[in-house]
Amino acid sequence: MGSLSIWHWLVVLMVVLLLFGGGKVSGLMGDFAKGIKAFKKNMADEPDASMEASGERPAGSISGPGAAAANKTTQGTTAAHSG
Repeated sequence: MGSLSIWHWLVVLMVVLLLFGGGKVSGLMGDFAKGIKAFKKNMADEPDASMEASGERPAGSISGPGAAAANKTTQGTTAAHSG
């Protein structure tokens, strides 16, 4: 009972063909194959320059609280050492 015989698969195939029709099933399989081909092609391509991470931050970015505290500490120590 654990495995399905060929008759079970034929009945399932007949029900699918009756519900969706032959044209829709073949169209879906064609679209699925095109999707797989496009995915493989994009995985093989080199990454775009737009996809690469840039080292500079945007002008409107806000630094976290740890970065602001570090800047104040750095400024305070340099002022104490210079004067």
